[in-house]
Amino acid sequence: MPEQRRVLLAVTGAGGTRLAGRLLAALIADARVGHVDLMISPNGRKLIAHEHAAPQDADPVELMLGGPSEKVMLWDPESDVAGPPSSGSYRCWGMIVLPCALGAAARIAQGAANTLIERAADVCLKERRPLILCLRETPLNLIHLRNMVQLTEAGAVVYPMIPTYYNVPQSVEQMDEEFVARLLGFAGLDQTDYYEWTGAAGTAASRERSGAGS
Repeated sequence: MPEQRRVLLAVTGAGGTRLAGRLLAALIADARVGHVDLMISPNGRKLIAHEHAAPQDADPVELMLGGPSEKVMLWDPESDVAGPPSSGSYRCWGMIVLPCALGAAARIAQGAANTLIERAADVCLKERRPLILCLRETPLNLIHLRNMVQLTEAGAVVYPMIPTYYNVPQSVEQMDEEFVARLLGFAGLDQTDYYEWTGAAGTAASRERSGAGS
């Protein structure tokens, strides 16, 4: 089996943290992933609690996964600024920020690496490792757009949290599943259970549901 990936996952203060929980669960379940370094900003913690209708001091990993996982290491972005993901010598596949607040995107674009999330993102850019920023906000002003251009020029991928519609989802749950499956596929962890266009007009098909990573 190829060497298992070490993936960095950051959650910042924007709506859609439930998608981060779904992504984290999928990473844990994937045999190709050996370890996940999880970083959650203070506002990210607040939104996780809010979106799960839980107390503000609730354990975010408990809310996202329902319990701990040996694959997950949780870092505090403010107190663990010098944690392993802050160094280029810490070998990892790359980093996904989901959701990525526009303020966080702006700080990454400007190189303002004041927290572990920003430092880890900066390291991914300098080491030419994948950095996927799942932005969640509308409408976008010119500052946002210029920051996104600068991030793209620096090597990051701006991957907005936009659901698909042509697969005709019947629930928010299906929209979430599709987004996470496509995000994982884009990150090189191809999934078997997402909608795939067949090329024939008016027809489409879903890949056979035989389990993530099959």
